[in-house]
Amino acid sequence: MIEAEQVRQATVTWTGNLASGSGRVSATTSGAFSELPVTWASRTESPDGRTSPEELIAAAHAACFSMAFSSALTKDGTPPGQLEVTATVTFAKDETRWSIASSHLEVRGRVEGSTQAAFADAAERAKDGCPVSRALKGNVEVSVSASLER
Repeated sequence: MIEAEQVRQATVTWTGNLASGSGRVSATTSGAFSELPVTWASRTESPDGRTSPEELIAAAHAACFSMAFSSALTKDGTPPGQLEVTATVTFAKDETRWSIASSHLEVRGRVEGSTQAAFADAAERAKDGCPVSRALKGNVEVSVSASLER
């Protein structure tokens, strides 16, 4: 039973074929970004100022994880002063097709009263509990490395 539900939308307008075509992606619900250019080449070659679905997934994963991690640390009694999260999404081709192979989360943070072991444990729990991680689970290898800074 769903207790609450929020719907978000993004829109892409694509022109042309895959290899030489191009698109524009916009955050329809929030309006936070609009008309970001996207091409096949931005996925498989150099981005050259264009985004890709993988970069957008990386942004979503980093944002989601940072929230889940902040929550986990706060529940542990050590709310974070600052967290810096980078998600690295790998788009790879095997013998037959392209796939998103992995998403690696790297977090550095300042957390008063925490230890490296507690920080790393909270990072693992946040990785497993983050809704984007859960959406990727079973299809994409998700990993995390965590460094507590003083």
